[in-house]
Amino acid sequence: MTKLISMRAVRTFLVITLSFLLLQGVQAAYPDKPIKVVIGFPAGGPLDAHIRLLVDKLQNALGQPVIVDYKSGAGGAVGAQFVAQSPADGYTVLLANTGTMVINPAIYTKSPYDTLKDFQPIARTAQQPLALIVNNDVPAQTLKEFVAYAKANPGKLNYGSAGNGGISHLVPEMLKNETGIFIVHIPFKGSAPAFTDLMAGHVQFMAESVPQAANYAKQGKVRALAVTSAKRNPALPNTPTVLETGVANLEVVGFYGILAPKGTPLEVVNKLSQAFKETLESPEIQKKMMDQGADPAYLNAEQFTKFLNTEMPRWAKAVKQAGAKLD
Repeated sequence: MTKLISMRAVRTFLVITLSFLLLQGVQAAYPDKPIKVVIGFPAGGPLDAHIRLLVDKLQNALGQPVIVDYKSGAGGAVGAQFVAQSPADGYTVLLANTGTMVINPAIYTKSPYDTLKDFQPIARTAQQPLALIVNNDVPAQTLKEFVAYAKANPGKLNYGSAGNGGISHLVPEMLKNETGIFIVHIPFKGSAPAFTDLMAGHVQFMAESVPQAANYAKQGKVRALAVTSAKRNPALPNTPTVLETGVANLEVVGFYGILAPKGTPLEVVNKLSQAFKETLESPEIQKKMMDQGADPAYLNAEQFTKFLNTEMPRWAKAVKQAGAKLD
């Protein structure tokens, strides 16, 4: 009897050990196929430029190709919903901005996703302010002059955004609230088409991420009036902050981050997060990002989760104060 029990114990031990080793083998195999990074905006925008900067080193860190997939619409919500409903295996992740992660849930009365309930944060990849820009036909060289011009022409000026509910929608609404100007919102399906219409004169004003705005400003295609950070940005060193202009009490810094579907295994989460850490710690990547006006502000999965928990109520308050709400 004792011998029988002993044999059963040995078999049980062997089964448990073999299962553990097999599980470890499966986990160790990740990733064994390409990883898809979904962006909820069209190609050519700031999120696209950001991931393109990281993709080579990220592929080296993961040992697999990284494919960028564009699913634009509803201020990034279409792409976010697609990823939230994807298998939680680490092969489909979302690169999202402030608008998609923390503004959409506050600005939409019926958001198709809940950032903290439907996603597993992987890594924050960047922080960056916005630049307030106008096309070259606008007769304003400073933000103060633009506010005066807008007040003299109420309802006659338009501002473009990357879509309803994003940070490029909310910041002009915050500026309107602070200054009392009336300019009309024209939403686009991403920053790239918005910039096209800005330069063509169909919209007069935009609030857009510094890397994107600085690129066009340096080419002389748009004019930067102010940046929304507390300090001037190296990519636009001669452009004052909004606070410096004395026009409004407006300080906003946006961020980018990677999210996976809720339920993604911890081992996969940690491997993805570590790959982004290695990529963002590259001196070459850091220099390129800072030259463009972005801060490579990495946070790991746990830190990013805590950060989002802090940011969501802060932006919900900003949305309420700006009076911005969408059905």
